[in-house]
Amino acid sequence: MAKDVVVTAEKVYGRKKKYSSIKLILSIVLIILTLTFIILGVIYKGGKFTITLDNRLSSESGIVIYEDSEIKETKRKLSARDIEFMDNISINWIPQNIDTESDGSHNGENYIAYTFYIENEGEKTVNYWYTIIIDDVIKKVDEAARVMIYLNGNKKVYAKINSFTSEPEKDTIPFYSEKEAVLEQRKDFKPNDIDKFTIVIWLEGDDPDCIDNILGGEIKMHMEIREEHKEESVKND
Repeated sequence: MAKDVVVTAEKVYGRKKKYSSIKLILSIVLIILTLTFIILGVIYKGGKFTITLDNRLSSESGIVIYEDSEIKETKRKLSARDIEFMDNISINWIPQNIDTESDGSHNGENYIAYTFYIENEGEKTVNYWYTIIIDDVIKKVDEAARVMIYLNGNKKVYAKINSFTSEPEKDTIPFYSEKEAVLEQRKDFKPNDIDKFTIVIWLEGDDPDCIDNILGGEIKMHMEIREEHKEESVKND
């Protein structure tokens, strides 16, 4: 009888040891899968995309910005709704009606889309600059980033130059500088004129620079509406 008890005890111990090993293996596999999901899934995570109006344009020239064409609630700063993460996509996946789809935030799967308005409520014709500033880049995500701007229905796509050929990416305008993706001047903005902007930001999967090295990276941008370009104002001082 004692021998049977010893054998049974050994079997129970063996089962417990085997169960503990299986449990440990399953835990390790779960951790690996979780890390893999984080690395592969989150290739973009930035803060909210914001649009800020220069105080001089607002107070002295009567320029206002708002995101709803019917309500027209003017603000000095507009904020687009952010997205949790962004995977690479093709420009062909972005809806053709993205410019007329909606006011305000109308993000889609793996892209940010925001529509807003600039109106001249003043009495003088003015010029203004609009710039999209790159605040932060991690793991060279900007190499594959795209910024598409519709201004009154006219579309332009901006991208960093190809790192292999040092040439502009196909059908794009090169980023203005390392810190400014876009810098453009709107001239002859007359009283009662209204400019409609739609900004779309995504990571272009067909870009040769969209490689595994950017996985887990981040990019943060914001837009400024100014009376003068910063370099221009320094020259004038």
